[in-house]
Amino acid sequence: MSDPLDGPVDDLAAFHRLAAERLASFAHTTVPDAPDLRRAGVVLCVVEHGGVPSVIVIKRAYRGRNAGQWGLPGGRLEPGESPEEAALRELREEIGLEAGPGDVLGRLDDFPAASGFAITPVVVALEDPGPLRPSPDEVHSVHYATLRKLAADDTPMWVPQEDGGRLLQMWLGPRWRVHAPTGAMLWQFREVVLLGRDVRVADFVQPDWTRH
Repeated sequence: MSDPLDGPVDDLAAFHRLAAERLASFAHTTVPDAPDLRRAGVVLCVVEHGGVPSVIVIKRAYRGRNAGQWGLPGGRLEPGESPEEAALRELREEIGLEAGPGDVLGRLDDFPAASGFAITPVVVALEDPGPLRPSPDEVHSVHYATLRKLAADDTPMWVPQEDGGRLLQMWLGPRWRVHAPTGAMLWQFREVVLLGRDVRVADFVQPDWTRH
């Protein structure tokens, strides 16, 4: 029996069609405004790498906010920007990839991060992204998580906590373990876009060190 994911996870055009369809019918949630709330936009940018569709994940520079943490290209909104505009601007500034509104396939739920930011994940697919130009001030390294790896059963792991909750870890490689907020957004991308499930992530446990 053929795997229904064979097309979407192994072919960028097939992924583009599937993602556009599923995101169009996904009712994303937005964190309401509050006096101390700050907003940010990030990009789940899907490109072909090594012949297969993959999501770009970065390790942040070992300085400033979120030093050395796994993340998605993105950052805070500037005055007058929408989350999509901020996410695309940050994609260009952080790793040098140009994307326009026509490349946006949709968005997932805002994630209320413990740092005080409401993070809006925007899904983008680029057929011909061109060369990466990472900013050394913001990006330590750039990595690729294949869609097949994201969809694999053994990628998400749930670690029991003393308070009865569970901590998500996205194991994208032997030494590549991603927690919320980034891990939560990758997990929702996997569940909603790749697997066609309606799931939410706002209540996911975040490690204390992600607050900084």
